[in-house]
Amino acid sequence: MAVAAIVSAAACAAAWRAVPWQGRQTALIMAVVMLIVAAGDGDPLVGLVLGGVLLVSAMLGTVGVRGTPAAATCCHRALVSLVMAICAFESASSGPAVASSGQGHGHGLSGILSVLVVVGVVCVVLWTIVAEWVLEPVHHGRTARLLTVEAWAMAAGVAVMCLGF
Repeated sequence: MAVAAIVSAAACAAAWRAVPWQGRQTALIMAVVMLIVAAGDGDPLVGLVLGGVLLVSAMLGTVGVRGTPAAATCCHRALVSLVMAICAFESASSGPAVASSGQGHGHGLSGILSVLVVVGVVCVVLWTIVAEWVLEPVHHGRTARLLTVEAWAMAAGVAVMCLGF
């Protein structure tokens, strides 16, 4: 997960001019959150704060991009951020007490959020596949390759973060 975060952030930073500020902030915040989660101990309060940060970042990630060539990629980043926020909220709702009792995921609010996380991860991966192989690319050459690497790293990172924890 940490590798996916670093690769995604590096690819976004390398394609700096092709990514509007909305997309850059979303990509960089997601990378920082993935690194915090990878290094963290699963504290529910941290999960709640990180989920809130990701939710705000997802909302900012789409401000003013409607109708621009970067709209689809900014919305893709916002979806990944939203799925990560749901994952963080799910982690916070299950808490250490549930984890230590052996019940794990799938009970109460955690069960609903777990379903949303799985659906979200599937949607992110499908969006990444469709954007790669079906839609006409907006960028070409080096920028297109960087944005493809970023998209796949985000998809892999969110899958590992949400399905692995």
